[in-house]
Amino acid sequence: MDTTAFEAALVQDGYGDIETKALLCTYRAGAHAHPFDVRALVLAGEITLTVNGAARSFTAGEVFTMEAGCSHAEAAGPDGVSYLVGRRSR
Repeated sequence: MDTTAFEAALVQDGYGDIETKALLCTYRAGAHAHPFDVRALVLAGEITLTVNGAARSFTAGEVFTMEAGCSHAEAAGPDGVSYLVGRRSR
Protein backbone atom coordinates (compact mmCIF):
# COMPACT_ATOMS: atom_id res chain seq x y z
CA MET A 1 0.00 0.00 0.00
CA ASP A 2 1.18 3.51 -0.83
CA THR A 3 2.08 5.52 2.31
CA THR A 4 0.38 8.66 1.01
CA ALA A 5 -2.89 6.80 0.45
CA PHE A 6 -2.58 5.07 3.82
CA GLU A 7 -2.03 8.38 5.62
CA ALA A 8 -4.98 9.97 3.77
CA ALA A 9 -7.20 7.06 4.87
CA LEU A 10 -6.03 7.52 8.47
CA VAL A 11 -7.02 11.19 8.39
CA GLN A 12 -10.35 10.38 6.74
CA ASP A 13 -11.12 7.79 9.43
CA GLY A 14 -10.31 10.13 12.32
CA TYR A 15 -6.78 9.00 13.16
CA GLY A 16 -5.32 12.42 13.94
CA ASP A 17 -2.10 11.45 15.73
CA ILE A 18 0.06 10.10 12.89
CA GLU A 19 3.79 9.32 13.00
CA THR A 20 6.47 7.01 11.68
CA LYS A 21 8.08 4.84 14.35
CA ALA A 22 11.23 2.73 14.23
CA LEU A 23 12.00 0.05 16.80
CA LEU A 24 15.28 -1.81 17.22
CA CYS A 25 15.48 -5.60 17.03
CA THR A 26 15.85 -5.69 20.83
CA TYR A 27 12.46 -4.01 21.40
CA ARG A 28 10.01 -6.00 23.52
CA ALA A 29 6.94 -4.77 25.39
CA GLY A 30 5.05 -7.04 27.75
CA ALA A 31 1.28 -7.17 27.96
CA HIS A 32 -0.26 -3.69 27.98
CA ALA A 33 -3.15 -1.75 26.46
CA HIS A 34 -3.59 1.70 24.96
CA PRO A 35 -6.47 4.15 25.54
CA PHE A 36 -6.72 4.72 21.76
CA ASP A 37 -7.35 2.77 18.56
CA VAL A 38 -4.29 1.96 16.43
CA ARG A 39 -3.92 1.40 12.68
CA ALA A 40 -0.41 0.90 11.29
CA LEU A 41 1.30 0.09 8.01
CA VAL A 42 4.59 -1.80 8.34
CA LEU A 43 7.18 -0.05 6.17
CA ALA A 44 10.18 -2.34 6.80
CA GLY A 45 11.15 -5.22 9.04
CA GLU A 46 8.73 -7.19 11.17
CA ILE A 47 6.66 -6.84 14.33
CA THR A 48 4.92 -9.61 16.26
CA LEU A 49 1.81 -8.81 18.27
CA THR A 50 0.45 -11.28 20.79
CA VAL A 51 -3.24 -10.97 21.66
CA ASN A 52 -5.09 -13.51 23.82
CA GLY A 53 -2.09 -15.86 23.64
CA ALA A 54 -2.02 -15.88 19.83
CA ALA A 55 1.05 -14.35 18.15
CA ARG A 56 0.92 -12.88 14.66
CA SER A 57 3.78 -11.31 12.74
CA PHE A 58 3.36 -8.41 10.31
CA THR A 59 5.92 -7.54 7.63
CA ALA A 60 6.45 -4.75 5.10
CA GLY A 61 3.23 -3.83 3.31
CA GLU A 62 0.92 -5.34 5.91
CA VAL A 63 -1.50 -3.38 8.09
CA PHE A 64 -2.35 -4.12 11.70
CA THR A 65 -5.14 -2.65 13.79
CA MET A 66 -5.97 -2.69 17.45
CA GLU A 67 -8.94 -1.30 19.34
CA ALA A 68 -8.49 0.81 22.45
CA GLY A 69 -8.15 -1.33 25.56
CA CYS A 70 -6.91 -4.44 23.72
CA SER A 71 -4.27 -6.13 25.87
CA HIS A 72 -1.27 -7.16 23.77
CA ALA A 73 2.50 -7.71 23.78
CA GLU A 74 4.88 -6.45 21.09
CA ALA A 75 8.22 -7.69 19.75
CA ALA A 76 10.28 -6.26 16.90
CA GLY A 77 11.71 -8.72 14.37
CA PRO A 78 15.39 -9.61 13.88
CA ASP A 79 15.99 -6.52 11.72
CA GLY A 80 13.78 -4.23 13.80
CA VAL A 81 10.65 -2.62 12.39
CA SER A 82 9.46 0.71 11.08
CA TYR A 83 5.83 1.57 10.60
CA LEU A 84 3.48 4.45 9.87
CA VAL A 85 0.92 4.58 12.67
CA GLY A 86 -2.23 6.51 13.42
CA ARG A 87 -3.97 6.77 16.77
CA ARG A 88 -7.63 7.60 17.29
CA SER A 89 -8.96 8.67 20.68
CA ARG A 90 -12.02 6.96 22.05
